[in-house]
Amino acid sequence: MVAPSPLNVSFEFFPPKSEKMEAALWRSIDRLAPLQPKFVSVTYGAGGSTRERTHKMVAALKAKTALDPAAHLTCVGASRGEVDEVVDGYRQAGINHIVALRGDPPDGVGSAYRAHPDGYQNTADLVAAIRGRHAMEISVSAYPERHPESPDWETEIDVLKRKVDAGATRAITQFFFDNTDYFRYLDRVSDAGITIPIVPGIAPIHSFKSISRFAKSCGARVPLAVAKRFEGLDDDPKTHELVAATVAAEQVEGLRRHGIKDFHFYTMNKADLVFAICHLLGMRPAKTVQEASENDAATAA
Repeated sequence: MVAPSPLNVSFEFFPPKSEKMEAALWRSIDRLAPLQPKFVSVTYGAGGSTRERTHKMVAALKAKTALDPAAHLTCVGASRGEVDEVVDGYRQAGINHIVALRGDPPDGVGSAYRAHPDGYQNTADLVAAIRGRHAMEISVSAYPERHPESPDWETEIDVLKRKVDAGATRAITQFFFDNTDYFRYLDRVSDAGITIPIVPGIAPIHSFKSISRFAKSCGARVPLAVAKRFEGLDDDPKTHELVAATVAAEQVEGLRRHGIKDFHFYTMNKADLVFAICHLLGMRPAKTVQEASENDAATAA
């Protein structure tokens, strides 16, 4: 058995829609920032609907914090020129990391995808365009249980390989709850000669009902063993949160025992559950660690 590896985390947020939501988001960022994430990312709404809010949030994170922000970017509903302008704007703001995604179909999940007639046709095209304009870090998506639109595994892995060949430097997975799916996916990726890091995306279960609906819509599976742990907790939020922290921490530890060291948390802009999970995994705020060192030094003196 491989000894547990050091832990690196990153956190995903979405841009706020109101001043109240923005204040809540900053409280979450203040809560999680002392855990010293490798980077934090800000999502990009369907069809570019949050373009300005995403840019504002990413720029604010860069200007006001010591965090390394990454900006999500899709090619849905925008021309090449419009997308290029967004990329250049991020670069001018000092952003050196983009999470490049095709994006959901304009009419929502489940409808047929239609590329903009003057836009980038897919993620590989978008990645190549970003790489051609700037030397940036580029993350892309990966699907341990296969993307709903992929007819078979050969197609699924080929899509990822084209993104890597275009210049992607990291892949972040769709959330999953059965680690076996992730390890099988790694085997398929390795067999295809793909060597970039495949970072597992971890979704803390803030609401079992909500995550079950979302998982169904995007082709992710919720194992019966996970579902049973949340039975009877719909009206017991405190116990629900304790169970959710345990489930996520156990999943991460299971991956960690096999040498996985990087994890991307989908926070839903809520810090407490994510913070609790990281605490269970042995992470401590930087300030606390520093104070402990100072106390040790004072004691020794």
